[in-house]
Amino acid sequence: METEILDSNEVKKAAEFIKKGELVAFPTETVYGLGANALDKEAVKKIFEVKGRPPKNPLIVHIASKRQLFEIAQIREDKKELISKVIEEFWPGPLTIVLKKKENVPEEVTAGLDTVAIRIPNNEIALELIEKSGPIAAPSANISGKPSGTCFEHVLEDFKGKISGIIKSKACDIGLESTVIDLTSEKPLLLRPGGTDFEEIKKVIDNLEIHNKKLKEAKSPGMRYKHYSPDAKIILFEKNAEDKIESYKGNFEEKGKKIKLLRSSKTNSFAKNLFKEFRDADKEKIEFILVTSVDEKGIGLPIMNRLRNAASEVVT
Repeated sequence: METEILDSNEVKKAAEFIKKGELVAFPTETVYGLGANALDKEAVKKIFEVKGRPPKNPLIVHIASKRQLFEIAQIREDKKELISKVIEEFWPGPLTIVLKKKENVPEEVTAGLDTVAIRIPNNEIALELIEKSGPIAAPSANISGKPSGTCFEHVLEDFKGKISGIIKSKACDIGLESTVIDLTSEKPLLLRPGGTDFEEIKKVIDNLEIHNKKLKEAKSPGMRYKHYSPDAKIILFEKNAEDKIESYKGNFEEKGKKIKLLRSSKTNSFAKNLFKEFRDADKEKIEFILVTSVDEKGIGLPIMNRLRNAASEVVT
């Protein structure tokens, strides 16, 4: 298959690919997405095939308007006021909301669940694409389990010759996936920390809790499977174990292992470049990445979530 590289002024052509049941990678403010027509189950299946994604890992549906929200989600009367407040405050933006789905949403999108994860991205190209094509189901544009693609070059590496088109754009602003909250449970739950600050959401949903239990069924991406991992093995050192880094480093060097020391920073710049660091390590044939922890406040919460999901070992 020939993969067409599309400029930002060729969004209409990308939308035509989506309408025909093909796959297109497109930028958002968080990471690049690998998109298909959200209401076409055969198109959605291609996402799982190309990524090597487990079928029990649901997708996020990207929309461009409230009208599209009502087309795919059921809005319970007792939740209407809360949902409206959240949407008004955080959309468009890096916040995904889990709601009850309508029957027109294929089970391939939702992993067979009766819920669907939805967001409006804060990116002009993404919004134009969705407006022209209709709702798009899109996980991050990367091979399943590997670091998410945060720039055009990453996506081209993973999907050249495998999908119909890639929209070329600047690197994504945030670099980590969206925050996901569940508004179908008895109490609102944070399922995945991400680009929208947990504490900011708490100002709107004061009873929002962080979900810490293991689920048989995952309502959100990033809840069941190992994610975001480079080929190098990541060893994460918790705050009280950072003094052990030097002994690990010395031991690996004695054995001739190629290592990289990554000191975490609770900054937007560190978050934006985290997956790039992982991908660069693979290009450099790094065998072990030794990485430090940060406090789990603000952007530190999603950073630590991604590091723990990627780690082969956590030193405490």
